[in-house]
Amino acid sequence: MARILICDDAAFMRMTIRETLENAGHEIIGEAEDGNSAIEIYKKSKPDLVTMDILMKTSGVEAVKKLKDLDPNAKIVMVSILDEQEAEVIEAVRSGAEGIVTKPIKREMLTAEVNRVLRKGK
Repeated sequence: MARILICDDAAFMRMTIRETLENAGHEIIGEAEDGNSAIEIYKKSKPDLVTMDILMKTSGVEAVKKLKDLDPNAKIVMVSILDEQEAEVIEAVRSGAEGIVTKPIKREMLTAEVNRVLRKGK
């Protein structure tokens, strides 16, 4: 399956995403607590997909922009509390994010969205 990088400032959320995606057959190649760390890990490991929290110390939206500048083909799924972050979600999508999953995460929805984004362009 796919090699995935998880970026979220909450350890519990990273664990939930990790368990969900590993159970779906994906390999988690790294975890980051902020956008800057995610970019550094991305440069070294070139994952197939990144899950990116929107609100962190380093904005997830800013990290999306930097990742897309680094690699225009980067596949990114945003993780958001949609009701509270609508403007940020719109900006993330305009910046190149290809998917969105809302919190609290429903495991089947996360898996479906990750798989949908991975299939795009194939």
